[in-house]
Amino acid sequence: MVKAEIIVIGSGIAALKTALEASEHKHVILITKSNIRHSNSYLAQGGIAAAISDRDRVSLHKKDTLAAGQRYNKVKAVEKLVEEAPLIIAELIQSGMQFDHDDDGTLMLGMEGAHSERRILHSHGDATGKYIMEHLIASLNNSSITVMENTTAVELIIGKDDSCIGVKAHDKAGELVMYHAEQTVLATGGCGSLYHFTSNSQTVSGDGIALAFKAGAKVRDMEFIQFHPTLLFINGKAEGLVSEAVRGDGAILVNELGRPIMEGVHSLKDLAPRHIVAQTIFSYLQRGEKVFLDISMIKDFKKRFPTVSSLCEKSGLDLQFGKIPVAPGNHFLMGGIEVNEWGQTSVPSLYAVGEVACTGVHGANRLASNSLLEGLVFGNTLGHLLAKLPARSMPEEKEQSKDSCHSPFLPDLEALQEKLMNEAGIVRNEAGLTRLKDFLETFNIEKLLQMEVTALSIKEITIINAMIVAWLIAESALTRTESRGGHFRSDYPCEDDGRWIEDSVILACLDVENRVKRRRLYEHIEA
Repeated sequence: MVKAEIIVIGSGIAALKTALEASEHKHVILITKSNIRHSNSYLAQGGIAAAISDRDRVSLHKKDTLAAGQRYNKVKAVEKLVEEAPLIIAELIQSGMQFDHDDDGTLMLGMEGAHSERRILHSHGDATGKYIMEHLIASLNNSSITVMENTTAVELIIGKDDSCIGVKAHDKAGELVMYHAEQTVLATGGCGSLYHFTSNSQTVSGDGIALAFKAGAKVRDMEFIQFHPTLLFINGKAEGLVSEAVRGDGAILVNELGRPIMEGVHSLKDLAPRHIVAQTIFSYLQRGEKVFLDISMIKDFKKRFPTVSSLCEKSGLDLQFGKIPVAPGNHFLMGGIEVNEWGQTSVPSLYAVGEVACTGVHGANRLASNSLLEGLVFGNTLGHLLAKLPARSMPEEKEQSKDSCHSPFLPDLEALQEKLMNEAGIVRNEAGLTRLKDFLETFNIEKLLQMEVTALSIKEITIINAMIVAWLIAESALTRTESRGGHFRSDYPCEDDGRWIEDSVILACLDVENRVKRRRLYEHIEA
């Protein structure tokens, strides 16, 4: 058994920021199932948003965030995000982080979809996430934090007082290790790799959400999934992200004949909110038409966007023709583990931060370049809180009856990815969501929630977690009978403010029995 005051599970920007701040006064162990540089944050091409120019205002950043979120955001969380953004950026720069500058030495600020002003900071063009992460990793290496790579969290440990007292994990040798901690933080990202088309790292498969849900934490807004409009799409496969900053620099979406597809769809055209652009591209693909990003007007494209250029070249695409074939794919989860303003879940001493958490800050659709910002702002808050918490006496582990750990019959992960993309993807309806939910329930979701998993393989545990998260998405999407932001239902194509603007789909493990096999409780819980 290994003991620490704080355990942080994850290795993205929220995990590192939380761990660094908490480590000022606490012994912190950081656990990640791959390596420290394998995260969505590291892959992030887009920049980080902050109202720092003379033309911009925090109030405008707030307005844009609320508009993108379809007015479903928690206003206090949005105010926290945008008000703390300038200071977070200033602290990064003061600590040595280098952002891109114009020739005259001023910070270069880009434009992205649904922003009303140029407020996006970038580093090395389209490698912002990588360079912020390297900056934080350098601080990590100079800290007292213990980093455990290739260590997979498989089950949270619950005490006799129903609080979280740590995590059980498989180390790189496959051995089970018990990590006990006074406070445990989940910073494991979203669930992008559960979908056939995604911009996410393949390790981001919803594990943290499943771990928390099984431990008794509530989850919220799982129907709200953002599909990034422009993934490089070659030979029927999504090969990686083409940053929104490309459209911010003037690129336009065109059909096979070269005609702009966003004309007349939205006043912001190619820089409309992501769900609108993604749905428009999807409608063309459904008709068998290809969609391209016309980059011919961008001067020195390879210099401006080295990451995108490298991705295209590795995929065999010749950029001299000035067009990049694109398709939408899973990019970001607005829902997740329900937390309060401090990151506390409904399970005592269990916290969540970053994409795995649902603070309400993104509403129904995240504004571009608010994700890295979220990790820094809310990670900073949680880290400071944890650093100041008094020591607590640790209860003994709670005895829980678990089903036998024999290897269960499970579907192939690729089949599950295909089903999620088809039935709970960009366009949904009751028939498709019901098919998905019925399919998942044939594997006995209730039993999977109670299964003893510590003796199973990592592959089996990953699929079980994927099944649980897929069920949460299907159930939530079926329950919300409207379209809003990242949740579009063709059978309920309009927003229904009268019924849904202040209501959320919040699920707990105890609800599952009443929601399987069409015994759903259509109980809308006030936000």
